[in-house]
Amino acid sequence: MGGPELGSLRWRCRRGMKELDVLLERYLQERFGGASTAEREAFRQLLDTQDTALYAYFMGSEPPPPKFTALIERITAI
Repeated sequence: MGGPELGSLRWRCRRGMKELDVLLERYLQERFGGASTAEREAFRQLLDTQDTALYAYFMGSEPPPPKFTALIERITAI
């Protein structure tokens, strides 16, 4: 996978917190290309989430919406 979509997703992975940048960009680079269509769509939707909520989900201080639970587990497992 490459081209304009990957560039756009890479740009959307850049957040206001370095911790989020690292997690999201690493997933995009290492796992997104081999992900299922459903997981790719969930990732696109996850990128629409506010930084403070994303941080809470990734750090475990708030449970993520069920549609993101498996994806967040995959991202933090890398």
